[in-house]
Amino acid sequence: MTMGKIICAGLGPGDPDLMSLRSYRAIQGARHIAYFRKAGYEGQARRLVDGMLPEGAAEYPMEYPVTTEIHFTDPEYNRILGAFYDEWAGTLTEMAKTDDVVVLCEGDPFLYGSFMHLHIRLEGRAEVEIIPGITGMSGCWTATGLPITWGDDVLTVAMATLSEDELAKRAADTDALVIMKIGRNLPKLRRALERAGRLEDAWLVERGTMTDQTVQKLTDVTGKVPYFSIVILHGQGRRP
Repeated sequence: MTMGKIICAGLGPGDPDLMSLRSYRAIQGARHIAYFRKAGYEGQARRLVDGMLPEGAAEYPMEYPVTTEIHFTDPEYNRILGAFYDEWAGTLTEMAKTDDVVVLCEGDPFLYGSFMHLHIRLEGRAEVEIIPGITGMSGCWTATGLPITWGDDVLTVAMATLSEDELAKRAADTDALVIMKIGRNLPKLRRALERAGRLEDAWLVERGTMTDQTVQKLTDVTGKVPYFSIVILHGQGRRP
């Protein structure tokens, strides 16, 4: 008989002040806290809740067995990560038989969040509650100081991991555009935006809403950028 549930708490875009009261209360009352991280690192989700965890709360770092060492199109990548998610879904299910477990998730859990891979494995096995959070992209477009959409603007969200041709097509066919997962894909993305005639309109936001946030026109950016940077192109729509 299930006595507890798995609560996935969306933490918002990075600034702890932008976390919802609901997530904060779940964390404050938690006796078991799980979170994803890269091996050897504290993990961004864990860093966001520093000073919030109740005394005596047990922590369960879910360390990815692979991140960028193998390309995501390699079948081995999917096999390794699939086994990882299977194992943790089983562990969390067992834990939820006796108590609630809070899983931390940056941004909003249902928008490109890693928790989705657990969610599909937990269906029918445990009670799951999702607490939504302000998205990382929302924090980034707000950081530019400009509205992302006006009137009838269409907003498209794309990954910089797409092909150059696909990125150029998406940029040309939409009004407002958010591009995630930049990192080493930056040169390809620049070429795609230039082909679409939109390079001059693009902004790059690194570590949106955090204390070390940077906001720059993409044409002014030199050198490498983090993988979790976001490029923003604003819609022009029906301006007053």
